[in-house]
Amino acid sequence: MQIVILAGGLATRLGTLTERVPKSLLPVAGKPFLAWQLELVARAGFDRVLLLTGHLSAAIRAFTGDGRSFGLELRCLDDGPELLGTAGALRHALSELEQTFLVTYGDSYLPFDYAAPLRDLRAHSDALGTMAVFENQGRWDASNTCVSGELVTRYEKGSRDPELTFIDYGATALRRELIAALPEGEALGLDQLQARLAGQGRLRAYRAQERFYEIGSREGLAELDAYLATR
Repeated sequence: MQIVILAGGLATRLGTLTERVPKSLLPVAGKPFLAWQLELVARAGFDRVLLLTGHLSAAIRAFTGDGRSFGLELRCLDDGPELLGTAGALRHALSELEQTFLVTYGDSYLPFDYAAPLRDLRAHSDALGTMAVFENQGRWDASNTCVSGELVTRYEKGSRDPELTFIDYGATALRRELIAALPEGEALGLDQLQARLAGQGRLRAYRAQERFYEIGSREGLAELDAYLATR
């Protein structure tokens, strides 16, 4: 199984913390965040990791090496000089993508089975993606997703619509053919792709049961540090 980790962001919300250290290597509960994340995906059964990097990518490469220390086969690929968005970065990496893969974010710690959305997608040939969702009810961030049965029926990032009670959990299984159909070199967000799939009825929902953690802010860093310190 292959997991793609989007770790090319500039991390501007963290200010001086990420001037010399990439966000994914910020210390959390005694070790770099990326170490925690790679340990999670290895336990879930993934054996191949593609890290899409940008800001301070050399430090990430030096830390991960080839991934063997985590029991993984790991490759880093730079996003390139132009900012292409999260879906655009996947299109740039098309030659490295397997027929089905899981994509997640380099600042998300998700206490669930990372392999579950990928297994679900592989079991449903009519779907182009399976998105992990959480019944957020506006608690941890603005809810952006409507789920009906086994499908994501609406996805609107940044919406305040009270009918959207679920949230994108931060892990989505996709088919390579979907990425191959995107125009090369065009900036596009993964959220735009997810919204399109939801509108077409081709995006399945996998319901996570425990809240997500993100280190995109100082508050998020502190929350995850406190959580991991008790594990």
